[in-house]
Amino acid sequence: MAASRRRRTPAVAATLAAIALTAGLTTGCAAVDKALDCVQTADAIADSVTDLQQAVGNAADDPTRLDESLDSIDKNLDEIGDKTDNADVDKAVDDLGRAVGNVRTAIENGDETPDISPVTDAAGELTKVCTP
Repeated sequence: MAASRRRRTPAVAATLAAIALTAGLTTGCAAVDKALDCVQTADAIADSVTDLQQAVGNAADDPTRLDESLDSIDKNLDEIGDKTDNADVDKAVDDLGRAVGNVRTAIENGDETPDISPVTDAAGELTKVCTP
């Protein structure tokens, strides 16, 4: 009976080790997936900020582009906020959201060429914290 118990112990240990390794790899992959989602979304936001810059420059020709660009940034912020639980990313998302809100307010108050530098700065910070 003692021999049987000795054979089971290494088998149980090997099984537990395999489970632990699999769990570790799965957790590691999830973290990598979240980081990639963050980077991809930050990249999309950077594109939206570029569109916003162009829209501000062409506001007299097409004022609707400003709203479309801001909507695109908001959509991407919602996406990234849902995909991360990182405090630095959350702060950068909040900062960018506030900056976008300020630009919206300026537009609503009649400013045809609002200062978007806070949006650009906040987007840069988000890109920085999303970069692995």
